[in-house]
Amino acid sequence: MPPILRWLLALGPTNPIAVRLVQNGSKRTRHMYVRSGYLAVLIVVLLWALIFNTREGDLSYLELARAGASSFTYIAYLQILLIFLLTPIFMAGAISQEANPRTWDILLTTPLSSLQIVLGNLLGRLFFVLALLVAGLPLFALTQYFGGVPGESIFASVLVAACSALVVGTIAIALSTSRLVGKRAVFAFYIASVSYVAITAGVDVWLRQRTGGVTWLTMLNPFLAQQSLLSPSAYPRGGPGDAWFLRHPVSAWCLLSTGLSVLLIGLSAFTARLGGLSWLASRGSRGTVPWYRKMFGLGAAGSDYRPPRSVWNNPIAWREAAARNATLGRIIARWGFITAGLAFGVALVVGLHVGQLGAEEFRLALAVTVWAEVAVITLIALNMAATAVTREREDGTLDLLLATPITPTDYLNGKLRGMIAYLLPLLAVPIGTLAFAGIYVLLAGSVLGVPERVEVTRQLIGTTVQAPVMLPEGAIIAALVVVPFTAFCVMVGLMWSVKSRGTIGSIVSAAGVVLGVAGVVGLCGWQSASEIEYAGALLAGLSPASALRAVVDPVGAMMGTVGEAGLTPARVFLLIGAAIAAVGQVGVVWAIRVSVVKGFDMTVRRLAGTR
Repeated sequence: MPPILRWLLALGPTNPIAVRLVQNGSKRTRHMYVRSGYLAVLIVVLLWALIFNTREGDLSYLELARAGASSFTYIAYLQILLIFLLTPIFMAGAISQEANPRTWDILLTTPLSSLQIVLGNLLGRLFFVLALLVAGLPLFALTQYFGGVPGESIFASVLVAACSALVVGTIAIALSTSRLVGKRAVFAFYIASVSYVAITAGVDVWLRQRTGGVTWLTMLNPFLAQQSLLSPSAYPRGGPGDAWFLRHPVSAWCLLSTGLSVLLIGLSAFTARLGGLSWLASRGSRGTVPWYRKMFGLGAAGSDYRPPRSVWNNPIAWREAAARNATLGRIIARWGFITAGLAFGVALVVGLHVGQLGAEEFRLALAVTVWAEVAVITLIALNMAATAVTREREDGTLDLLLATPITPTDYLNGKLRGMIAYLLPLLAVPIGTLAFAGIYVLLAGSVLGVPERVEVTRQLIGTTVQAPVMLPEGAIIAALVVVPFTAFCVMVGLMWSVKSRGTIGSIVSAAGVVLGVAGVVGLCGWQSASEIEYAGALLAGLSPASALRAVVDPVGAMMGTVGEAGLTPARVFLLIGAAIAAVGQVGVVWAIRVSVVKGFDMTVRRLAGTR
């Protein structure tokens, strides 16, 4: 075999790291369930879309073609969503395992080159994601039997999803080779990926409303690129005089993501044998305390001494609430989120007052902002809770805690109380934004003299409704729904953290339960609020997503009640639904806590010694 061919094969198909990852991953039951669930979801959605888009009786070829095109659009969007959600899960091992210095010490003693190490980790873990894309091709091909689905669109859609998986995978490998992150960065990486997509999509919608044309953000977001491909008539495209990336956003996204991936692979290969970027973190003096660390009450970096702190009556609660701000980076990230979120909310209201934002633009920006903030806080809560016990089990801290007089009840109560106390300042961002906007809506007409800024006229079937741009009591409704929902997320995460052996499995299980419950309840409330009178408005208050939508767009969200009985009954039933949701979620939290306390000793003994 020629040496050049042997070298190329060692980079990919015969790379020992890639072969090991593929062989070991193929034997894991969890991976089999993920692959099976992925295909099952695609099949169910395809069948549902075909049935929903066809009527009983004789069907024309035109209707079949329209049904096939619509079904293809549904599963194409679903595929890229699932790929974007599953890729960080498959790549989590690259961050949590290979970021371990001991693992790198072993890898660097082998004859493998830096490029082989990087590509082996990337291709070995990315193989399962690409296998999912290939497995979905037969379903896409089935839609061509109905017509209306060109083959170019199928392969272009799969290419967009593959490029998305590639760039997410290379970012995970780059984090691994940096040696600056560990298991705690897995969920932060997931949050950053989801937040990036949500923020760029929201800004793109706002820019398109103002300009009426395609924006440069289309080539930076895979979902926007997919939308420009699948909905060419609804999504604007660049004209002959526009730049190339505005006229061909799909090609621009694929080239940009591939180029970024190649650059990250090169940087990862360069830093793989240099100790990563950890040398940057180790530079500087160790004995002195810089002024910026003194300002936050921190000692010198790497010092064995830290300033004394006053501990609460429950030390577990204090540790979860206060000791999480033990590093400068965490303090800056937490308060930076709070400051930036509140400042952006004030800027939205100011923009509405001075006329820079119209009522509909303000409503869209407010909805996207609050949804994104609640989603990020939910993911943070799940990450904190799902790693709270497994992390202590892995580092041996749990064994020390169990040797103290602290009972399981005190331990779990402290965890729950401390995490909620830590998250309350974060929850003040979306609730405070809605409170400030609600106060402005109340004062705009009577005090400020600009009622036209906050009044919106909506045309419904057979009637015209005059409504505020948002409900003034929105902050109260949001607090009733979001705060207990966050407590529910924390309690579910704690339950799986107690039951699971590892951190990654605990996070995945807790996220699956919460997203499944919230998704089902949210979809029911979202749909019923638009169609069912009174009960629909009540059901809208049971989920954070549907409740926040009803707060920001009361007429559009609760059309079933507003169109028949007016806005006042809809507001009353929405508030009642939020109160019911609060009581119900508090009851569920209490029931889960009682159940976990009963089985705590047995579960901990069964998993004793797990690392």
